[in-house]
Amino acid sequence: MSLEKVKSYFKQFYMEDRIIEVSESSATVELAAQALHCEPQRIAKTLSFNLEGRILLIVVAGDAKIDNKKYKEQFGAKAKMLGVSEVETYVGHVVGGVCPFAVNEGIEVYLDESLNPFRTVFPACGSGNSAIELTIDELEKHSHYLKWIDVCKQWTD
Repeated sequence: MSLEKVKSYFKQFYMEDRIIEVSESSATVELAAQALHCEPQRIAKTLSFNLEGRILLIVVAGDAKIDNKKYKEQFGAKAKMLGVSEVETYVGHVVGGVCPFAVNEGIEVYLDESLNPFRTVFPACGSGNSAIELTIDELEKHSHYLKWIDVCKQWTD
């Protein structure tokens, strides 16, 4: 199970007790914000893309949306999200619990600038009812990201 993989990952850093499991669903930004009692923007949603056979995860603020023009400028191709049935196979986590931790080999992780205004954010932890509160520095460390990018529409509007 994905949640167990993420717990095992964080256990090596003595952080597994920081994983929050809620009884209700946190599978969408709105549900997660309600369950975690935080602003929707602070939910760090992880979007999964197929870029000509490369699997990309882009972690963005909860209220951010991908700007197709910026994505194409960054990656040289049109944004193509993975289908629901592909996500678990390629990434290793189920839709609603996709996160940048304990993912399958070869996944490229990017962090979007939309996360920068926040001191802490809440990414999922492999299931539709889990999350962890991390500082941006912790997110950088534990996501094993390649680089910061700017591929979202103006999220502050």
